[in-house]
Amino acid sequence: MSDTPAPDLKPSFRSDVTVQLVKHSASDTDVLWAARVSTAGEQSLDELSKDPERSRGLINYLMRDRHGSPFEHNSMTFFISAPIFVFREFMRHRVGWSYNEESGRYRELQPVFYVPDADRKLVQQGRPGKYEFVEGSEEQRELTARTLENTYTQAYEAYQEMLAGGVAREVARAALPVGLYSSMYATCNARSLMNFLSLRTQHELATVPSFPQREIEMVGQEMEARWAELMPLTHAAFNKNGRVGP
Repeated sequence: MSDTPAPDLKPSFRSDVTVQLVKHSASDTDVLWAARVSTAGEQSLDELSKDPERSRGLINYLMRDRHGSPFEHNSMTFFISAPIFVFREFMRHRVGWSYNEESGRYRELQPVFYVPDADRKLVQQGRPGKYEFVEGSEEQRELTARTLENTYTQAYEAYQEMLAGGVAREVARAALPVGLYSSMYATCNARSLMNFLSLRTQHELATVPSFPQREIEMVGQEMEARWAELMPLTHAAFNKNGRVGP
């Protein structure tokens, strides 16, 4: 089965990512009843009607001493749109995560591609394991934008040509580069998200430095902002204790 390609689809270019919290069951109270069951049994259900602020110290203790399982009894589902190369890094995180991604076998992929903006540092200096990124020149920025846009355009034209010639979607998609935007749902709990953030964001409070690729860090920062609104005490304890996942 093959697509009949949509007429006159022209590539468009983005430098941002989309992160939407579409569903959640997550609050600081979830951490407390999960933790207190070990000493209070069924009376731990009383936490459901209490202000979690009164137990800020318990949440901090659990984070500090890395008692991680109480942070698992919650759920957040995000819709994410980002370049494919971001998703390939994202899916290194498997424990406590579930994913469903847009399929190039079952739909015609849309011509939306990633081109870095002026805030994206372009030049890597130093040896592997000990390097830094610097801004890059205007000439390098122009070269990057022009080369990527031309490459994307040619690749998408080849993709459309194969679809028009009756080639199956799952074969024709091989012509498309990893700068193509894809979309997925990603579901996690607070513990798995903290592990992700500890590796995929840079932060002044982190006791263990991380050096993520900028584009996945953009996703991580957006996810963290949504999570911090849902579980402010847990988020504060995460920061206070060096942003190390429990």
